Amino acid sequence: MIKQSIAASALFLSASLLSIQAGVAERVFFQSPQNNANVSSPVKLSFGLEGMKIAPLGEMTDKTGHHHIIVDGAPIAAGASIPADDTHIHFGKGQQEAEIKLAPGKHTLTMQFGNGAHQSYGAGMSQTITVNVEAAK
Repeated sequence: MIKQSIAASALFLSASLLSIQAGVAERVFFQSPQNNANVSSPVKLSFGLEGMKIAPLGEMTDKTGHHHIIVDGAPIAAGASIPADDTHIHFGKGQQEAEIKLAPGKHTLTMQFGNGAHQSYGAGMSQTITVNVEAAK
């Protein structure tokens, strides 16, 4: 009877842990700066991720990838390649913090998560914020 009770408790605990883990939504987010923040250049960025894992460029494991920042642009469609140019900044080493230089004024920053081949996970794995870069004093 005690063995059955222990086994039942262990099974319940395992199922509970799996349901908690499965309930984590996949998302990326800016830890900083906050939306509508007044910032100075270079802008310090801190990236957040839930439900997936960071992996460097070239690693193609399921539910892994790395961050990209799109300056003054929109999210990239799922499966499309994320361009490498002045407005699409790649963090293929798996960086979770960065500094970027921006001209004074209002800018949108879109964090886009992509796989090891720089293919976008789509709008569901992106977040866009607005920042106001103050002129140097």
